[in-house]
Amino acid sequence: MTGKKIQKKSAYHHGDLRGQLIAAARRLIEEHGPDGFSMSDACRLAGVSTAAPYRHFSSKNDLLTDVAKDGLQRLGAEMEQSASEHPRGSIESISAIGRVYVAFAIREPHTFRLMFSTRSHSGRIEELKQVGRGCYGVLLAEVARYLGEDDITEWVIKTAFPLWTQVHGLSFLAIDGKLDVTSFPVDINDAVLLATQRLLPPQDERQKP
Repeated sequence: MTGKKIQKKSAYHHGDLRGQLIAAARRLIEEHGPDGFSMSDACRLAGVSTAAPYRHFSSKNDLLTDVAKDGLQRLGAEMEQSASEHPRGSIESISAIGRVYVAFAIREPHTFRLMFSTRSHSGRIEELKQVGRGCYGVLLAEVARYLGEDDITEWVIKTAFPLWTQVHGLSFLAIDGKLDVTSFPVDINDAVLLATQRLLPPQDERQKP
C-alpha cells in the first residue's frame, strides 16, 4: 500500500507517535474502510517500524477505537466552534451544530461509521461512549441555553433528542447515497435549519411542559 508519509520519522522521538499513527489510520480508513488495511500498512504510511504501534496500541482494533475517539472529539470541537459563531442558545447556533454534524459525516464517512459502530471496540465500548457523551453534550448545552435552563434537565434531553436523530439520520442518508435518488433536490443546510425551527418550541412558548 503506497502513500506519502504523514511525517518524518524524527517526529516520533518527540512523543507524537500515537497521534501520527491515528492520523495514518484515519487516512487509510477513508481510503479503504476499517477492514481494508493492516497495522503494518499504517506503520508504512506513518514511516515507523512495525513494532512501533505496540507502544501505544495492543491491536488494530485498539487503534481503531482511538481513531473513533479522536473523531468524536474533533466533531465535538467543530460543533462548539460553529455554535460560538452565532448568538448562543439561538436557532442559528443549534442549526449550525447540525450542519457541522452532517458535513463531518460527508467529509469522513468511514470514520463517522466507525464512531458509531460497536463491532471494532470490544472491551472499550464504555470508554467510547463516554467520549460520545461529551460530543453530544455540545448540543445539550446549546439546547439548554435556548430553553433558558441552567442545567441539563429532562426537558433539555427530551428537546435535544429529536434534533440529534434528525441530523444523524440525514447524515447516513447522505453517506449511503440515498439522497441521490430522490425526485427532488435536497439542500442539506436548509433541511437542517427547517428541522431545527420545527423541532424546537417557539421562543414565546419556552415554558417547561
